[in-house]
Amino acid sequence: MYIADEAWPDLESYFEAESLALVPLGSTEQHGPHLPEGTDHLIAEGLARAAADRTGYLCTPTVNIGVSPHHKQFHGTMWVDAPTFRDYVESFTRNLTYHGIDRVVYVNAHGGNVEHLQEVGRRLYDDETAFAVEWMWDESIPDLVDDLFENNGPHGGPKETAMIQHLHPELVHGDRLEEARDGGVLMEELEDHEPTGEDAGRRQGYVHGARTFYDARDNSDNGVLGDQTDATAEKGAELFEAATDQLVRLCEWLAARDPTELKPRPHI
Repeated sequence: MYIADEAWPDLESYFEAESLALVPLGSTEQHGPHLPEGTDHLIAEGLARAAADRTGYLCTPTVNIGVSPHHKQFHGTMWVDAPTFRDYVESFTRNLTYHGIDRVVYVNAHGGNVEHLQEVGRRLYDDETAFAVEWMWDESIPDLVDDLFENNGPHGGPKETAMIQHLHPELVHGDRLEEARDGGVLMEELEDHEPTGEDAGRRQGYVHGARTFYDARDNSDNGVLGDQTDATAEKGAELFEAATDQLVRLCEWLAARDPTELKPRPHI
C-alpha cells in the first residue's frame, strides 16, 4: 500500500490492523557519466514499493535528497546537512507513530545516509517511541554481489549500474560504461599504501591505516568506482529480486515481534 495514493478514510483499516511502515530514502547526486543523479532514490523506491506490494505493508513517499556533500564538486549534486537530515527523518517518523506505527524500516540506498538513519533509530528507541531500523540493500546480499562482479565499487559501480539497467534502462548511458570505468577507480587502487611517484600528491585511498579522502573527487576523477562494463540488466534483476526477498523477510520478522521485544531492557 502506497500512502500517497490513498484517501484518508481508506487508511483507517490499515492503522487498525498493522503497525509497520517502509520509508525509502536515497539521494540526488552524481553517479558518474553513465547513471542518473537519482540512482539511489530510484533503487530505494523500487525496492520499498516491491516489498510493500508483496506484503501489503505501508510504503511512504521517497526521501530523494540525503547527506551528500562528499559529491559536491560534481554538477547537480544536492544535499542537506547531516543534523537537518536527522531531524527531518525523526520528525516525520514521529508523525507516523501518531497514527499508530511503532516499527519502521528505512529502505536506504545511499551510503551517506547510513550512520544518520541509525542515529535516528537510536533516538526513537531510547525514548520508546518506535523501533526503526536502517536497511541497505546491497548489505543484505553481499555474497551475491561478490559473485556477480569481479571489480565492484561502492558508488556508481556495476551493482548500481545493473540495478538501474533493470529498473530504468532508459536512464542509463550505455555508450559511456567504458568511459566510467576508465575515468574512475578500481577498488584495489584504494587499498592501504604509501603514495609514490605521480600518486604522491593525491589523497587517494588509505595510507598507513588512515582514510585520506573526504570527497569523491579526491580519489576518482569522474566520481565512480569499479568496472561498470560488467553490469547487465539481467544481473540487476537478480540483485533486485534477492534484495526484495531479504526486505520482505525483514518486514515479516519485525511485524511478528511482540512490542515488549522492541523496547530497551531495564537497567541491571
